[in-house]
Amino acid sequence: MLTFASLRRGGMVAALLWLPFATALAQEAPIDRMALVSRHHPTLQAPDALSPFSVGNGNFAFTADVTGLQTFPDFYRTGIPLGTQSSWGWHRFPNPENYQTRETLEDYDTYGRPVPYASNQRVPAAAWLRANPHRLDLAQIGFVFVREDGTEATLNDVTAVDQHLNLWTGTLISRFEVAGEEVEVHTACHPERDQIAVQVRSPLIEDERLRIRFRFPYGSGEFGKEAGTWDQPEKHVTLKIGSIANRTNLQRILDEDMYYVSILHGEHSEFREVTYHTFELHPGTDDASFAFAVAFSPETLDPDLPDATTTQQASEDHWAEFWSTGGAIDLSESTDARANELERRIVLSQYLTAIQCAGDMPPQETGLVFNSWFGKSHLEMHWWHAAHFALWNRLPLLERSLGWYQHILPKARETAWLQGYAGVRWPKMVGPEGRDSPSSVGTLLIWQQPHPIYFAELCYRAHPDRATLDRYKEMVFETAAFMASYAHWDREQQTFVLGPPVIPAQESHPAKTTVNPSFELEYWHWALQTAQAWRERLGLVRIPDWDRVIEHLAPLPQQGDTYQQAEDAWIIRDHPSVLAALGVLPGAKVDPAIMRNTYRKVMDDWDWPSTWGWDYPVMAMTAARLGEGDWAVDALLMDVQKNTYLVNGHNYQDERLPIYLPGNGGLLMAVAMMAAGWEGGPDGDAPGFPQDGTWKVRWENLRAMP
Repeated sequence: MLTFASLRRGGMVAALLWLPFATALAQEAPIDRMALVSRHHPTLQAPDALSPFSVGNGNFAFTADVTGLQTFPDFYRTGIPLGTQSSWGWHRFPNPENYQTRETLEDYDTYGRPVPYASNQRVPAAAWLRANPHRLDLAQIGFVFVREDGTEATLNDVTAVDQHLNLWTGTLISRFEVAGEEVEVHTACHPERDQIAVQVRSPLIEDERLRIRFRFPYGSGEFGKEAGTWDQPEKHVTLKIGSIANRTNLQRILDEDMYYVSILHGEHSEFREVTYHTFELHPGTDDASFAFAVAFSPETLDPDLPDATTTQQASEDHWAEFWSTGGAIDLSESTDARANELERRIVLSQYLTAIQCAGDMPPQETGLVFNSWFGKSHLEMHWWHAAHFALWNRLPLLERSLGWYQHILPKARETAWLQGYAGVRWPKMVGPEGRDSPSSVGTLLIWQQPHPIYFAELCYRAHPDRATLDRYKEMVFETAAFMASYAHWDREQQTFVLGPPVIPAQESHPAKTTVNPSFELEYWHWALQTAQAWRERLGLVRIPDWDRVIEHLAPLPQQGDTYQQAEDAWIIRDHPSVLAALGVLPGAKVDPAIMRNTYRKVMDDWDWPSTWGWDYPVMAMTAARLGEGDWAVDALLMDVQKNTYLVNGHNYQDERLPIYLPGNGGLLMAVAMMAAGWEGGPDGDAPGFPQDGTWKVRWENLRAMP
């Protein structure tokens, strides 16, 4: 049983100015970046089901156990499973019934107009459409260790574990003993190819008691962590399609989906098929060392692939460059006892989001480790995964995924048209093709809609030129067109309102009766203002209908001297998203005094076990804008289960969701803002941190938040 105690180890007024973010140096001497990073290399001295380590490149990740490979997957299934996943690796079951989204549509009364939503999860079509496509576990690659008596060793035979992830080189270094024999393994991922390199040293190689096992699963349509099933060998095919002295090529066929695997190994090694979808690589050497590389691709792989040594060097070069550039925060001179833990979370979150959240499409909430919600992306979470890259001066890692919005724009336009709105309505729970998954909750959310405008504005502030405007203008204008048409004119109140139907970021609210969620009102205002600014930057006239919505959007709902999450609603479960109206956003419609009262009420009333990992960065950003640095740090380090950060740096939620990358990304957004400040914020260094002298915040190359 995994308990909370066992987890404790290891400690918007639109910006209308044509100016980039302010950047600054907050110290006299440069930060020793290698020292900063190296003091937080995560380390294990025993197997830990909640802290396998991953190597990756944003589009591909390989998660390993204490052996440096995926040797003992059963042990980790109770915690964080061992997976090999990519941004392109998806599988679809056959659809003989030809299920279509239209079968899941239900009409919602929208001020006398029926509007269809794909919210009916009670029909068979919904189950198939939610589960397909599903992200696939591409392979399981592990050691076979042989005892002296010829039997296969188990995890109990693995002792003297000393494993650490060298963040500066991106190399997982695993040292241990098996049946008394030493083994050392170095595992790395190529920064530009979906390829791992493994270097092994052990007397077991000479004794022919060590080999590498490759297993390939079928896709899993079950809701849960597992991204593959192992008991349906007849439903997929693994073919050897060519071998030379030092390379074996495989083709994988799962229904109508296909991908390729190439294993680069020693000239004298032997690659053998053991049974369906299971192969073993025998080193075939009398030396005590052995190296191999494994590459994955949706297309036939290049004839010339980098070997293990070249891949390792590419990893080292990439990560040294990554850590030497971009932003940095050093808290080592702080006297607050919590500073080292916060710095650890910051460093590890940079690594994790770079390898898990910086791919060609928005990531799933568990990145490329294991499946959550069938491996699909939740677009309302994209901000939390990736917006921070801009503030940390790593904008290309955000921009990788923005082209995907252009790719799915026709589907998003089709959804808006179906519902009678202009522009594009972005999906919520989605696979690579851009089709929204049926959901009684997700299809009624709206707070993912302004995100693309926010992303585009981050890009423009980093590169305020015509090229940026031209690149993202369609995404910005089509998004704004939907938002303006979605707002409903209430003749009696003489205001534009949002919903019903609507489900806000705090999903506890019922769709059919909720109106004017606070955060969404503020986000609508900010995004439409920003879209108008984009028109002006391009020499275009402002759109009067957009201005009318901006000027007459309903005020944030209020009860006494506090804001409510929506009109006539105060619910103390789930996300305290009312705070995000001043924090995530600059709060043009917010009275800071009322938000201060609201913050205190949240702290007094909230049901913390029902929160999620990004809620604590929300609170920190709100506290910072209110001038309460103490509150901000307290929020980031609140001692509750959903704010736990494991040895490997992942944000733990519960047994079902033991990692949650929006927490990591939200943390990075909050601390960048607290250090570098925000537009219109106070002058001075690190304005979002406590100003009592206990926090010495040295930072470099960060950008201020809008």
